[in-house]
Amino acid sequence: MTATHKTGLPDGSSISRRELLRRGTLSALGLASAASINGILDVSQASAAGVSAGRGSLSRLIAGAKQEGQVTTVGLDPSWVNYGEIIDTFHRKYGVTLTDSAPTAVGAQIVQAVASLEGQDREADVVELSFTYTAQAIRQRLVIPYRVATWDSVPRNMKDPHGYWVGSYWGATSFLAVRGMVKNAPKDWHDLRLPEYKGMVAISGDPRLAGQAFAAVMAASLANGGSLNNIQPGIDFFAELKRSGNFVPAPASSGNIAKGATPIAVKWDFLNLATRDSLANQGGATITIPKSGVVGAYYCESVTAFARHPHAARLWQEFLLSDQGQLLVLKGYAHPARYENLVSRHKVPGSLTTLLPHAQAYKHVKFPSLHQISMASAVLQEQWGPKVAGS
Repeated sequence: MTATHKTGLPDGSSISRRELLRRGTLSALGLASAASINGILDVSQASAAGVSAGRGSLSRLIAGAKQEGQVTTVGLDPSWVNYGEIIDTFHRKYGVTLTDSAPTAVGAQIVQAVASLEGQDREADVVELSFTYTAQAIRQRLVIPYRVATWDSVPRNMKDPHGYWVGSYWGATSFLAVRGMVKNAPKDWHDLRLPEYKGMVAISGDPRLAGQAFAAVMAASLANGGSLNNIQPGIDFFAELKRSGNFVPAPASSGNIAKGATPIAVKWDFLNLATRDSLANQGGATITIPKSGVVGAYYCESVTAFARHPHAARLWQEFLLSDQGQLLVLKGYAHPARYENLVSRHKVPGSLTTLLPHAQAYKHVKFPSLHQISMASAVLQEQWGPKVAGS
């Protein structure tokens, strides 16, 4: 499939990867509008490198970052969206070392860690969070504005107009089924009810804490008569899977998948695709984008208000949103924010255009708004414990 290859749809129309990315940015944060966050905090001027790198100042930013020599993060797992290679490439290019204090931390834990540390104990110069937790970080005055040099080529709805965050990529819910353990891979949500999947189905963790697990419950709701405004059917669906014995309470980590503890995993597509590769010597895995319920989410980059390495923090953000960084994200199976811009300038190698599942599989992906996420989170907090988690 070339970058502009079009795929046939049931109604006889077609959709290209570029159109898919365009639709995603218009529908997703258009619903979860940047305006939802804009009013939370008055705009303040960014420190150190200024609000925007701009033309001519990027070289000064690089010089400052090299002098600092390091950048610190929380929750940046090297196995996530090709970050191992991205971090190594960043270090080789600029001589700046990235250190993460808790690579497996999830959204709520990251915000809590950043907010609770003080003074010289501050660990994070820059954070990557889902849209929900980015809003929380803004409310708590944990991040400040910064606009990368490629700002204008980032879709409007994947960036805060005041610069508090910029989305670097997005993912969508998917199923992974380990070959050799799962005879017939599930194709849609209703399949997960089958008796043959007893003790097999897992999500990434607690949906009350992690955005990825939250998306799995929301997607299950869409497939079972719910909506972005009603997550209840999704909770009931997982409660049903628990009663039947199909749902596994253990998180669908790469380790648990590899050892067969969670042979069917509902996770972001980019993570399941990477796990499939790691299982190649064990027979591999089948990855499916479910037909009846697919939820997408953006991951946002923000500079912290107390960065001890302010130049390196901004340079890391510059690198992620550069052509090189975005192509490395695509190599990690995620959907880069600047994909359409890269394609229009013929910057995407043919070898990378075929990495993601067919564009048609994402035709019905939906992105909940901040208000919808807040409403659903309140319901989850009340019901997930007694109905599914048992606590």
